Amino acid sequence: MNFKTVDSYNFSGKRALVRVDFNVPLDKKTFAVADDTRIRGALPTIKKILSDGGAVVLMSHLGRPLKKLKEDGTVDFEKHTLKHVVKPLAVLLGVEVKFATDCVGDEAFALSSSLKAGEVLLLENLRFYKEEEKGDAGFSEKLAKHGDVYVNDAFGTAHRAHASTTIVANYFTAENKMFGYLMADEVSNANKVLNSTEKPFTAILGGAKVSDKILLIENLLNKADNILIGGGMAYTFFKAMGGKTGNSLVEDDKLELALQLIEKAQEKNVNLLLPVDSVVADKFDADANSSIADSNAIPDGWMGLDIAAKAVYDFTQVILSSKIILWNGPMGVFEMEKFQNGTKEIAKAIAAATDSGAFSLVGGGDSVAAVNKFQLADKVSYVSTGGGAMLEYFEGKELPGIKAIAG
Repeated sequence: MNFKTVDSYNFSGKRALVRVDFNVPLDKKTFAVADDTRIRGALPTIKKILSDGGAVVLMSHLGRPLKKLKEDGTVDFEKHTLKHVVKPLAVLLGVEVKFATDCVGDEAFALSSSLKAGEVLLLENLRFYKEEEKGDAGFSEKLAKHGDVYVNDAFGTAHRAHASTTIVANYFTAENKMFGYLMADEVSNANKVLNSTEKPFTAILGGAKVSDKILLIENLLNKADNILIGGGMAYTFFKAMGGKTGNSLVEDDKLELALQLIEKAQEKNVNLLLPVDSVVADKFDADANSSIADSNAIPDGWMGLDIAAKAVYDFTQVILSSKIILWNGPMGVFEMEKFQNGTKEIAKAIAAATDSGAFSLVGGGDSVAAVNKFQLADKVSYVSTGGGAMLEYFEGKELPGIKAIAG
């Protein structure tokens, strides 16, 4: 895939309209930014434009204000305004950041049209307008007036055909629209996994439901040598094969599908590995009584909440022999200390394999949270910022935000 990036463009004298992903968590009481990872992710692109002698107009969403109205039917402004991002962004950039209290109002256009080289303007939350998520052409055309050049650096929203992520690109010529560094990194690292000829390629999939990962598993069956399945989704497979799963999370309407996936894996000679044993609990609680059981023989009244020692050993052996590793989804309820060991040990195995020369990509909110929690984010090759977007990319779908620029 060929795509233009900010690296090959000189922004001198230009206003760059940059779609960033500043959908950051805020403290519930003070509304201070609780995690600035996404802001930091945008800095290289912004700094490149400024160092060229360009001006930057930033646009983003924050939450879904129109989906979560207050009781009186109005928008919860304080919870969704991007003004909370201005100060932390200014501190990280080391330059003043101007703020427009609207994204397409007269004030916003006055501010963006008068921007000088080296100046930065942040527009108010795009999702205060329903036209943003609808991909409205008129709204997109208005946004386009903020810049001479369009830069998409928001991989996390690349799977949405929204006004600011996709449609706005129609109002810029091919040479004046491109990816930012973050977006380019995401795409090239995802392609490195999907198109690699190095073997073995191991995909580690976890999380609660098989239904969330059906398309991903089906696409990976054509590419991976090993697919390791942990988390709640494993118990649907065990029940489908006639196992006893107690009170474990099972999607009864997906039992037939689970059997089909096992069959397809056998046909394609893919090693589909399930956890032989589980840490089980008598209730879904951090202080629950826990024990170890075979994953296909969980006693009545008990539920699997993590993979246990034998499964950790089996999975680790496969991971350590791999050259390409994709991890999406935790092995258990890692938020609870009692049930975090499986996820932690798999994260450590991926780090060890990476240290031995494997290429590893971790993506999906929970997997990213896990490598951060266990302080292993810098021990894997790449940590993706885009949960849903990454999932859809690995499912083999064409992402509208990427197509709008790469064609």
